[in-house]
Amino acid sequence: MKFESLIFDIDGTLWDSRALVAEGYNQQLREEGMEESCVDAERLRPLFGKVMTAIADALFPQLPPAERYSLMERCMERENRYLAENPCRIGYPGIEEALENLAKHHRLFIVSNSQQGYPELCIQKLGLSKWISGHLCFGDTGTSKGQTIRTLMERFQITSCAYIGDTQGDYEATLEAGIPFIWADYGFDTPAGYSLRIHRPRDLIQLEQEEKL
Repeated sequence: MKFESLIFDIDGTLWDSRALVAEGYNQQLREEGMEESCVDAERLRPLFGKVMTAIADALFPQLPPAERYSLMERCMERENRYLAENPCRIGYPGIEEALENLAKHHRLFIVSNSQQGYPELCIQKLGLSKWISGHLCFGDTGTSKGQTIRTLMERFQITSCAYIGDTQGDYEATLEAGIPFIWADYGFDTPAGYSLRIHRPRDLIQLEQEEKL
């Protein structure tokens, strides 16, 4: 076994929630009379994986910073409620099978740039609780994803690990954290580098069998 633990991103790696997130945001925006700021899945694609302040800067540049960040918080709270009420049949095929197999030999974790409550929703909706040993997100730490990864590693005494994600931001986070990056190329972005590459979640099982994990 090469890695004691494996850490997963959420969006673009475990599921594709863009359409549902957009609708959650839009419910809040319409309620506040801001229909002109409504978004769709494609508008969110390049923003997924960024911290909430960066998303707010991109979506609501017409508002002063304090107002746009407050609005972003309300949109994300509405998003959480909307996702909680929705069946969320948006997990990538093979995710459960991959995690079930990997959990036999590794501890599995999640680190996301999301708000608090989002990792828990993902775990609950995809039925992953029996395989995920812990999670942290930007809403918990308020730090960069790389630092959040380091915090998780320290908290759970992780001795060696790799991060599975899909974006340039994920790759940069692994550079900051000093760990290998496994690129899920079925996700949302093309990073500048990676240690290993998968085309679908089940490819992780093959990497495990080849003793690359």
